[in-house]
Amino acid sequence: MKVAVIGAGAIGGWLTAGFIDGGADAVVLARGASLEALQAHGLGLEDGTSSRRYAVHATNDPADLKDADVLLLGLKAHDLPALSPLIEKALGPQTVVVAAINGLPWWFFEDFGGQAQGLQLEATDPGGVLSRLMPADRVVGAVVHAASFVASPGNIRLVAGNTVLLGDAALGNKAGEIADCLARGGVPAVASAQIHHDVWNKLWGNSNMNPLSALSRADLSQMLDDDGVRGLTVAMMREMAAVGDRIGLHGFDDIDGRIETTRKLGAFRTSMLQDVEAGRTLELDPILGALVELAHKLNVPTPTMDGVYGLTRLLAQSLQGSAQSG
Repeated sequence: MKVAVIGAGAIGGWLTAGFIDGGADAVVLARGASLEALQAHGLGLEDGTSSRRYAVHATNDPADLKDADVLLLGLKAHDLPALSPLIEKALGPQTVVVAAINGLPWWFFEDFGGQAQGLQLEATDPGGVLSRLMPADRVVGAVVHAASFVASPGNIRLVAGNTVLLGDAALGNKAGEIADCLARGGVPAVASAQIHHDVWNKLWGNSNMNPLSALSRADLSQMLDDDGVRGLTVAMMREMAAVGDRIGLHGFDDIDGRIETTRKLGAFRTSMLQDVEAGRTLELDPILGALVELAHKLNVPTPTMDGVYGLTRLLAQSLQGSAQSG
């Protein structure tokens, strides 16, 4: 298996190592310090008990990625539309796209059924560019439950790798082979027959914890110990569950159980909070904006989600303005 990688960062780098350990060849698109590090020393992965290094073909030319069996996208979801010309250069006729992204992905409603069949959301796929470039029948969705970070250019530190769920975005049988390769490489990957439910389930927690952490600058423990923030969390989860019921994604009613599961993560700082602290663009539209847009299209009232989205959008604009003036 030949795997091409765009976005070999915290999650993408870990999965790239898994593909290589599973017997695949990897070519990685990179630039700047990451390109230099990968070309000079390869990809490094440390998990607290071992440290490994992998030889990869690192390049800054997307044409070198052409005709891979698998294209792994480890980018932030909001970066994908602007990078669509680059992605197009990397795709071959038979390339399967593995989208290891957070939020509500562009392919979600293409082969879905019900009231939401065929919906295209501007928050995740402006103008439908991603759906045209990567239709669902060539996509394997990925839901990653793991924690990792880039320790230095070309070096990934894995904190916890719990599970990776892979499922065909449309009817097909591509996910199984890819999951098997990653599992051989030590990644806890399994094929899922309910990838839409898996995406929704992860988002049920991310869509509230991420923006609320950005607004409060607090970790999960601090937020859930505060009655006011916990109340906002519960309200947002109820609203998202109501949207899910409207489109046939049921069973999201044990809010207390989900919150207690989140508590077990301890003083965890969400990815959006880390982006605030690092001055990076917030991954707001894929994680919350898409849900607000979807709810409006379906006429489901979501006043709490609307308000938190508005506040966080203003925060993002303020941060962007500060970065530009600085």
